[in-house]
Amino acid sequence: MDAGAAVTSAAGTAAEGTSRDGTAVVVGGGISGLLAAREFARAGLRTTVLEASDAWGGCVGSHAVAGLTLDSGAESFATRTAAVADLAAELGIAGDIVAPNPGGAWVQLPDGPRELPKTGVLGIPASPWDPEVRRSLGLLGSLRASMDAVLPASLGTADEATSVSALVRARMGRRVLDRLVAPVVGGVHSADPAVLDVDMVAPGLRAGIRRHGSLAAAVAAQRRGGAKSSAGAAAPGTGSSAGLQKAGAAVAGLRGGMHTLVTALLADLRRRGVTLLSATPARSVRRTAGGWRVTTDQDTYDAGLLVVAVEGPAAAGLLEESLPELAGLRPEAGPDVSLVTLVVDLPALDAAPRGTGVLVAPQSPGVQAKALTHGTAKWAWLADRTGPGRHVLRLSYGRGVAPVGTTEYGSPGAAVPRSEPPRSDQELFRAALADASALLSVPVTAGDVVGWDVVRWAGALPFASLGHKQRVAAVRSVCAADGTLAVVGGWLSGNGLAAIVADTPRQVRTLLA
Repeated sequence: MDAGAAVTSAAGTAAEGTSRDGTAVVVGGGISGLLAAREFARAGLRTTVLEASDAWGGCVGSHAVAGLTLDSGAESFATRTAAVADLAAELGIAGDIVAPNPGGAWVQLPDGPRELPKTGVLGIPASPWDPEVRRSLGLLGSLRASMDAVLPASLGTADEATSVSALVRARMGRRVLDRLVAPVVGGVHSADPAVLDVDMVAPGLRAGIRRHGSLAAAVAAQRRGGAKSSAGAAAPGTGSSAGLQKAGAAVAGLRGGMHTLVTALLADLRRRGVTLLSATPARSVRRTAGGWRVTTDQDTYDAGLLVVAVEGPAAAGLLEESLPELAGLRPEAGPDVSLVTLVVDLPALDAAPRGTGVLVAPQSPGVQAKALTHGTAKWAWLADRTGPGRHVLRLSYGRGVAPVGTTEYGSPGAAVPRSEPPRSDQELFRAALADASALLSVPVTAGDVVGWDVVRWAGALPFASLGHKQRVAAVRSVCAADGTLAVVGGWLSGNGLAAIVADTPRQVRTLLA
């Protein structure tokens, strides 16, 4: 627990029904919960944050490997909006915003590695005739993709909701879907593109088709818009990627790692007098006449306003007794993702043979990982800390499940693929060595490893599945009708720091208003 925080648990001794005006409780100490607490504190409310684990920041975490403090979750942020850069400026760390190295990422295909297109959204190319696109698609694939320009703008935009795979397949063809989009979606969202609602993972893309006449033109417009929104807000030279360089939206990082954002945010909250209680899971949440009562193993906490900032299934479970309408809006848990970090002494990797990393097409034989990030090739600050010959590699494992009645890319009639079963750390370590060797074309052996770690994220990347946009609207409607509650997090805003940092303060300000 934060010894310097003001103790508010004594509020639990007040008679039930006593007004708790001017007080707020936040359940969940991930990035959403910390941002919510900051908005409450800025408005002058006495605020308590309850976090179940002993660490803050959720998926924006850190771990130590071979003497290096590295990101254990998010390691970059999308610059399609200025939200994260603005927050960094408010916290006094804007000077630490850095661009990734411009080497670019690759994609592992069944017939070998290819460079990813320089521009795109979710792997969808802005031009089917860019050299990298042609090398990945072949002449016939680029010809099919170019038909997008002459198709009616209504194709893929008329339905209330559509999946990423349905939109891409209809407008640009199966080859773009299989060889460019599926690897990016799998690497960034741990999901099959047949699962994802395109309006949730690429907001405005379908509207852009109607406005500009084609999917490629809509992608180009989003890229231009993202560059404009980040200009001046982030550090000079913001690069382009989505999870990996060139994999989609433009991204940036923080010198020292994204976890330094959490460190700065916690310092800000302590200065504002927010009570931060870790290792304090909320066991129940219920309405009182004066607001809300949250019960933990140790105490109770009463407040006039409540924010629930935990994963969707847990949020619905906590609130469904007080708000039964939420029971039917409970989302499915996201896939389990494992990240294996290897720190290796291997001078052969100084040449960055696959740029900043590799995304893996699911049909690629012999590779179990869905992505590899070459951290020391991606971030100059990290390479400076490790020195020549020492490298940081991070491999990601775990994909989502396609809907019933679809194949991995949404084609009807085949068996449904399942996520990889849980594996031991040692099994993941051996798989990471084999996959790194295959993806980098440089043998990586156990003798090269000076440190390694496995971090598991259980259900931390919820699917923005078809119909999810409507579910989000319904959840927000229930909260608005209550007037004293907000529910926030990536399962509502969309995955990624940019989405969360933009959405959470907006929801809390609406609640305060």
